[in-house]
Amino acid sequence: MDKIKGRVFVLGDDVDTDQILPGYAMAEPFEQLGTYAMAGAPGLDFAKRVQKGDILVAGRNFGCGSSREQAPHALKMAGVSLVVAKSFARIFRRNAINIGLPVYAADLSDQLKDGDIIEADLVLGEVRLPAGMVKAVPMSENVLKTLEYGGLIPRIRAELRKEKG
Repeated sequence: MDKIKGRVFVLGDDVDTDQILPGYAMAEPFEQLGTYAMAGAPGLDFAKRVQKGDILVAGRNFGCGSSREQAPHALKMAGVSLVVAKSFARIFRRNAINIGLPVYAADLSDQLKDGDIIEADLVLGEVRLPAGMVKAVPMSENVLKTLEYGGLIPRIRAELRKEKG
């Protein structure tokens, strides 16, 4: 999972958890959350357009609002492979990593348009855009390890199995 390549959806600043997963969707079965991903973002029609491997690119403060942990689950279940934003709400970022959804801090939204293809190297901290390469901060070894296992719970289970040996 060192490199992620996909088609981009460009969003603005302050995309909150009500846009990512509206409150009414919280009553739906967990397995169906992906069908409600980004349903609170007017005019996006995300559920009909998203494809497995797509990447969300946003401005600052992505995932602000309530701390509902189902929001990153909905994105992951919809097929989103990566969220790149100038900055993230702390709780959203942590929830995403804990469920194995990579989130990457980089300021790219002004350089891309919907449908562009990008490739992010999470280890080196490089993002290849249609117009060239952008340097960003590489992900920490701890975050990469958690993502490699598919989230925090699978990582802890695997590490406990190793200890028991």
